[in-house]
Amino acid sequence: MAGLPLPVPNEETRPFWEYCKAGELRVQRCLICAKLRHPPRPGCPECGSLEFEWQRLSGRGRVYTYAVSHQAVHPALEGLIPHTTIVVELEEGVLMTSNLVDRADEVEIGRPVEVAFEPVSEEISLPKFRLV
Repeated sequence: MAGLPLPVPNEETRPFWEYCKAGELRVQRCLICAKLRHPPRPGCPECGSLEFEWQRLSGRGRVYTYAVSHQAVHPALEGLIPHTTIVVELEEGVLMTSNLVDRADEVEIGRPVEVAFEPVSEEISLPKFRLV
């Protein structure tokens, strides 16, 4: 993935990226209504509360939807075609957009997946998913 732009952690997202670097998938959980939310943001979209904690997730889920690119849309993707972007519905109900690390011809909606962290810099490990 060398050459692709990397996430730039900010005040809201920094803890998410620190947990990923430690091999943990965590999302914000509202302390008022208990709604899980991703991506990280300051307020709860359900009740508006600014109070939250970081809840560890199982990292397991199912493919909600996917798209397979057969053309490199960025030079860094040249050797990674076909490239599969997926939306995972995690066991806890959170939807997360990511990439599949397995062969594109093996993916299908509803297929079980689990998180696989890919270190891409000293600060960032990307949460990707593999088929189970």
